Formats: sequence, structure tokens, C-alpha cells
Amino acid sequence: MDIQRLPGFRDFYPEDCAFRNYIFDTWRSVAKAFAFQEYDGPTLEPTDLYKRKSGDELKTQLLRFSDPGGRDVCLRPEMTPTAARLVAARERDFKKPIKWFSISPFFRFEKPQKGRLREFYQINCDIFGDNSAAADAELIALAIELHRAFGLNEQDFFVRISNRHLWAGFLQERNRSGDRLTEFLAIIDKLEREPEEVTKAKLLPFGVGLSDVREFLRTPPESIPGFEPLFKELRWRGLEGFVELDLTIVRGLDYYTGLVFELFDRKKANRSLAGGGRYDELVRVISDGAVDLPAAGFAIGDSVLANLIKDIDHAKAAFEAVERRRFGFFVVIADENRRPDALQMVSKLRRSGASVDFALHPAKVARQFQQAEGVGASHAIVVGQEWPEIRLKTLGDRTERSLSSEELCRNWKDLSEPHPDSRQPH
Repeated sequence: MDIQRLPGFRDFYPEDCAFRNYIFDTWRSVAKAFAFQEYDGPTLEPTDLYKRKSGDELKTQLLRFSDPGGRDVCLRPEMTPTAARLVAARERDFKKPIKWFSISPFFRFEKPQKGRLREFYQINCDIFGDNSAAADAELIALAIELHRAFGLNEQDFFVRISNRHLWAGFLQERNRSGDRLTEFLAIIDKLEREPEEVTKAKLLPFGVGLSDVREFLRTPPESIPGFEPLFKELRWRGLEGFVELDLTIVRGLDYYTGLVFELFDRKKANRSLAGGGRYDELVRVISDGAVDLPAAGFAIGDSVLANLIKDIDHAKAAFEAVERRRFGFFVVIADENRRPDALQMVSKLRRSGASVDFALHPAKVARQFQQAEGVGASHAIVVGQEWPEIRLKTLGDRTERSLSSEELCRNWKDLSEPHPDSRQPH
């Protein structure tokens, strides 16, 4: 019987890995441009870390077990509690604000579907030690740029912003206890996904009608207090066209305390692209009160983003352009007597950082060129009787030039573009 891949997990063949690395490399470059520092934590964590303040739904999705030492552990389903634990342990060692990011795998045991897997990757970006609108705007700006960097634009995606405090006020105005705010917000979080009858039944214990909720959602944005400092910061960054207020956004995790936001594609053909907000009490909860730092952050999953890139032509073209710029050599050994010289050149080029391949066994020149095309090399280096002269052929346009092997090894980084004097071979 064949052993099959488990549901909700993925195989990454070389072409899939190339696409995944394109996403990771872009994420890493953008996060560093915003002066965020990279960190990571363990894949396995004590289950208690998530039981403290993550939400009932997440707790049912944990890949949880007892390890050989009898500890109750689980594969991490998210990064925020780990980040809070790390900051709490050494917060005095870091200047504030602390700006961190990580790119890591996560695990949740839920029904696999489009954009939702049991193993997935996320970039998590967080700011600790600053509770200002400027910090919130910096995170939203980073979330936007982490999508724009893939060729996506204002017509492709947008950010929906809200604040959980507004719903606390909604309940208070109706003389309803705030003790069940988390339960109430879970209903609002699923407002767009569940049938009206289900929502009405869930609202009954709160003495709130669905019509009341709908009316509150129609509140004109200009009448909603508390957002002007944030929108001013976003206007200064030229990002107001990406952002809109939407009170249905509340986020499903218990630790969010105020501002929350999610990113969606304009056609809403996918799940949310990213989500985050402010969680000013989590560090205190995780550290049992030993450390109290305000915090905010967000996460972007690789699966939904990958689907969007592949669905939008100009984003897909941006990836293909990056792949075409990949620079690699394939050494074509036209004279087998020169194989020792060719292999010495291969070793020298590789030590200097070049990507080089060659035919492991003797083959006709035409077959070696086919192999060069097959592995995606951008250039072929032809080693023949003219050694130490070699021919460098650009496979894209078939132009070539002659130079010495020493010159190639010295200047290979400058030879990625066709030479002005290159000629078509006869």
C-alpha cells in the first residue's frame, strides 16, 4: 500500500519550494527595510501557553499530546504567545520599542480547505513597548508593503480596521454586562459567515437583536471616535486609499484588546490575507504579572497569499520576472580531454558564490545544451579545444563571447548581462 501525504499538509517539489522561497525572501527583505529584527521560537510549546488567552476555537484545533516526559505539549498554532513569552523573559535587554518579525511553520487541526491547511507558514510582525497610533500605523503600513512587494496594488487588496472597544460600548449602552464580551465578539466575528437565523439565536442570551447589530454597523465612519490619529498617520504615509473602517472586524482570539484589522482581496475571493491588532495585556498574562508591556502585531499566511499571487496576472508576472533573473551557469564540456580543467573551473566558480552545474557523464554537446535549458541556467560556459579560452553563451538570446577562464572566474558577477559586442554565433 502506498503511503500518502496527510490531509492538510503539503509536499514542496523544487518548483514549489522556489515559489515559497520567493515569498519568504520578499517578506524578509521588506520587514528588514522597516527595521524589524528576525527571531524565532520552538515548534513545540507547553499547551498552557495557549490555554491562558487564545480563545476557545483555537484550543479545539491544537495538535496536542503528551511527550515521553509526560508533559502536556502541542505544535505551535500561532506565534504571538511565544513572542510574548520571549519578550517577558528578557524585556530589559531590549530598547523600546521592540520591533520583531519571524517566518515560521504552524499547525492547526482543522478541516483543510482553500487557504486553510493543517501546516502553514506565516510571517509575524510585532511591536512591543509602544501603544501609540504611530506604532499601529507602522504595523499597518508594513502589512500593506508586504503585499505591494509582490506587485499587488490598491485595486487588488485593502485593509479593514475596527476596534473591539466600540462593541464593549455597544453592550454598555444597552445595559448588558461586559463580562461576556469575548463570547459576544465571537458572534460578530462570524456575522458574514453564518446564516442569519444562527446569529439571531446566538444573540438572544444577550438581549440584543440582529437589527440592533445591523444598525450599529451602519454608523457613518465620520461619527466613529478614536480613529483620527491613526488615519492621520496613514495619510502621511500615503496609504489612506488602502484602508476603510469596518466594525465587523473583531478578530477571533481572546487576547486582542482594542484596534484590530484584517487584509482582504478586493474581490473577496479568498479568506483574509492577514490579520492582527493590539494585545496590550498578553505579556502581563503570559508572565503572571511580572512584565507589563503594550503590544500589537499581525500575521500573514503563505497559503492565501500564494493563491492570490497566482490568481492576479500582474502579481504572477512579477514572480516570473524574478525567476527569469536567476543567474546560473552550466558548463558544457565540448572536449572530454578538458574535463579536469572544466571541473577545476567549476570548483573555483562555486567557491566564489556562483551557481554552476554540468553533465556528470560524457554527452554530446547538443544534449548538454538541452540539459542546461532543463535546469534553468541563464548561461552556458563551453569548454573545448581552445582552453584556456572559453565561450560564454547567453541562453536567452543565444549571444556569446569569448574570454579566458581566469577572466570569467574573476568577473562572473558582471557577466550576467549580454556584452555590447556580443554577436550571434554562426
